[in-house]
Amino acid sequence: MTPEQLGFDSQKLDRARQVLQHHVHTRTTPGTVGLVLRRTGIVTSWAVGHHTYQPNATPVQINTLYDLASVTKVIATTTLCMLFADKDRLNLDTPVQFYVPSFTGKNKNRVTIRHLLAHCSGLPAHVHLYKDQSNMIDPRETMLKAACQLPLTYEPGTDTAYSDMGFLILGKILETIGGQRLDHLVKQHILEPLKMTDTWYCPPPHLKHRIAPTENGTNLRDHLVSGEVHDENAAAMGGIAPHAGLFSTAPDLSKCLLAWLGTGNFPKQGIRQFTTRANIAPNSTWALGWDTVSSGKSSSGSHFSEQSFGSLGFTGTSVWADPTRDLGVILLTNRVHPTRGNTQIAHLRPEFHDAISEALIE
Repeated sequence: MTPEQLGFDSQKLDRARQVLQHHVHTRTTPGTVGLVLRRTGIVTSWAVGHHTYQPNATPVQINTLYDLASVTKVIATTTLCMLFADKDRLNLDTPVQFYVPSFTGKNKNRVTIRHLLAHCSGLPAHVHLYKDQSNMIDPRETMLKAACQLPLTYEPGTDTAYSDMGFLILGKILETIGGQRLDHLVKQHILEPLKMTDTWYCPPPHLKHRIAPTENGTNLRDHLVSGEVHDENAAAMGGIAPHAGLFSTAPDLSKCLLAWLGTGNFPKQGIRQFTTRANIAPNSTWALGWDTVSSGKSSSGSHFSEQSFGSLGFTGTSVWADPTRDLGVILLTNRVHPTRGNTQIAHLRPEFHDAISEALIE
């Protein structure tokens, strides 16, 4: 189907491609893949730039794999929580301590699964747990236990702080319920049913030539990070974590985003519950796992509706969906190459989404 048949003005839509080209030219990112979809299918996609800034670097292709960073939270962990809740295997209002008895400390008996998903549990935003991983027999399990022992920084439900730590604990809960390691649960309940054959934890070596590298040296490593997760805590956990770790392509991610838009077998009630603002903490924009459009400047631009939901990844990735227009947008970049100090992605994201929204034929 043509863009016009799917509700877009082709000439105006080309403005989105020009935005990507401009930001590659001005070194917001060495390369990028953008994809636009409606519930009826993929409208168009673009691959711009190269894997790195090096001479003769590999050109980006539509099937280039990117480190999703925190987009892992919604594609893997949030989706699993929604599916398990729908099957009554997970009760969102049950205290975390019911599933994880080691989650102890002041006010922690009041923290529920819903608090973790809505980022209002009181847990700190981020802790460099990987710095204490030396001499660990099992770094992954040790780090999960350490996350459970972190003190709360505010009373549950009274404030909000986007927390990797809360999702670490969610991952432990899902593994307890599912009886398998997280990557196996993700494969069984999400990747295989959706036929997502190009999404990976710890992608195999033969795919490395398709993976856009991230940072040239991190707090944990002194080499170009390529084919291994960028997030240090996730790396210390062996690359399999509930808050980061997935690698994927834009076409593969579109299968999951379409499911969240209601085109597949995801439960409609679960979709609504998880993509609607939780309204627990004051002034919070968080739904359950997903973020929503903020009243000020949003990475989704100026035109996405209040019913929209999305997620951002530190490496420069994002997914946004507007169910009122049956619209989904995927943007993959490796903006942290060669360094995370580059923050121009804050301009690219809203400009790209605005160009797409303005090309819609209303």
